Amino acid sequence: MFWKTIQIADNERGLLYRRDRFSGVLQPGRHRLSKFGGEIRVEKYDASAVVFEHIRARFLLNQHAVLLNEHLQGVDMGDEQLGLVYRNNHLVDVIAPGVFYAYWKGIEDVRVDVLNLQAGAAVGDQLLGVLGRGANVALRQKAQSLMLYVEVPEAQVGLMFLNGKFERELRPGRYGFWQLNRHIQVVNVDLRVQAAEVSGQEILTKDRVSLRINLSANYQVVDAQKAALKVKDFTNFVYRELQFGLREVVGEKTLDDLLADKDALNSTIFNSALEKLSAYGIRLLSVGIKDIILPGEMKAILNQVVQAQKESEANLIKRREETQAMRSLHNTARMMDNNPVLLRLKELESLERVVSRIGQINVYGGLDAVMKDLVKLKDVKQEGNLSG
Repeated sequence: MFWKTIQIADNERGLLYRRDRFSGVLQPGRHRLSKFGGEIRVEKYDASAVVFEHIRARFLLNQHAVLLNEHLQGVDMGDEQLGLVYRNNHLVDVIAPGVFYAYWKGIEDVRVDVLNLQAGAAVGDQLLGVLGRGANVALRQKAQSLMLYVEVPEAQVGLMFLNGKFERELRPGRYGFWQLNRHIQVVNVDLRVQAAEVSGQEILTKDRVSLRINLSANYQVVDAQKAALKVKDFTNFVYRELQFGLREVVGEKTLDDLLADKDALNSTIFNSALEKLSAYGIRLLSVGIKDIILPGEMKAILNQVVQAQKESEANLIKRREETQAMRSLHNTARMMDNNPVLLRLKELESLERVVSRIGQINVYGGLDAVMKDLVKLKDVKQEGNLSG
């Protein structure tokens, strides 16, 4: 009736209260406590967990330091401080600013390193590897609420903003920043060559022909600060400038001009957008019209025009060839008229072509008859004398 027996396990510690007032710490073992001093209450804690989790831990250690300092150690983080908890030289926890952290002494080798956040927001590379990509999942998850982990890929640059103001550029690599009492944002900007497609643009030409045009362009960010700070979305900005340039150029040209020289159209659009994009840290590399799509009726009419042009060109070539052939025959006839030998050779050539189509030839009178009687030459001069 007047005694109370309390059993404390090896991994436990007990906080003894008499009449709801703290009076000491019970070590592992069997304790026989007298009730004459008032009602007894014992709170048991698992000391193997190392951390002393009590809603009034700070109060107890401050008010009963003489009784508790032998068993507990407390660390109080300031508003600009952050604690790294090591157990047996292994990082196991991060203490946020303004948090009181208490742990049991003598259970494990516990060390708390205090970081001054006013010294800088950057996280050291070794610590960053543990907090950002370490094997302790619980530690990584807690660190994510306190730290910003960023990876800047190759061929990109990171723009760091501190409390909404641009701070510095980050080269490819991994970075960590404590986000406590500050807001940090990192925007990655791709420095590689990128493609922009302006598709399905319905545009009226100068002669009121509706066209659908597809355009392709290549560009590259050469000044990440200008591209990110002066333009909200530089990708959309490039698209709009190309679109406006295309509409402006096409609206000033007729259909025939557009179809006659696409290279000139590409060059005009390129020069139109080049200067504007350069002012925002963007280099325009190339511009090209991919497709010029005509309406159905206009396409049929254009096909007829092209067909008529081709037929006209074919007829012209045919007439030129006929004229050339006639001129050649005329020249040949003039040469033969003044040269009987040449005329004779031409007759023999004609005879050869005729003979080549005959399967069998019977010759009577010998070679002399063949040469003189088969084909007889008409003596032009003699005939002229006779008629005279």
